[in-house]
Amino acid sequence: MVHVLGSRILLRPTDPERSRAFYGEQLGLAVYREFGTGAERGTVFFLGGGFLEVSGRSETPPAPAVRLWLQVEDVAAAREELRAKGVEIVRPPVKEPWGLVEMWIADPDGTPIVLVEVPADHPIRYRPGI
Repeated sequence: MVHVLGSRILLRPTDPERSRAFYGEQLGLAVYREFGTGAERGTVFFLGGGFLEVSGRSETPPAPAVRLWLQVEDVAAAREELRAKGVEIVRPPVKEPWGLVEMWIADPDGTPIVLVEVPADHPIRYRPGI
């Protein structure tokens, strides 16, 4: 078995400055580190248990199969905060048949981002013996 020490998602946006502003200013992700200089510099953001690296440049947006799944404490509060920062809500919060509350947004290149709230009584939170 491979012993994984950390995880990172790597995005190559079509406009790095616009994407850095979206993830840092609008989504409010904290910066872990930056590397390089100028408009092409790379930025690594904290993502809870992993990292999101925005670096390099792509001529085309990511494939539609690429999606980010971000767990938040309160989707309704996240909705209000993001709307106030000008983030378009693609789909408002909905309690899904599987019990999670999901809201959909997209980054500037159209990468779908699912913000997920795990209710206190959801089986994901069930931890026997703890």
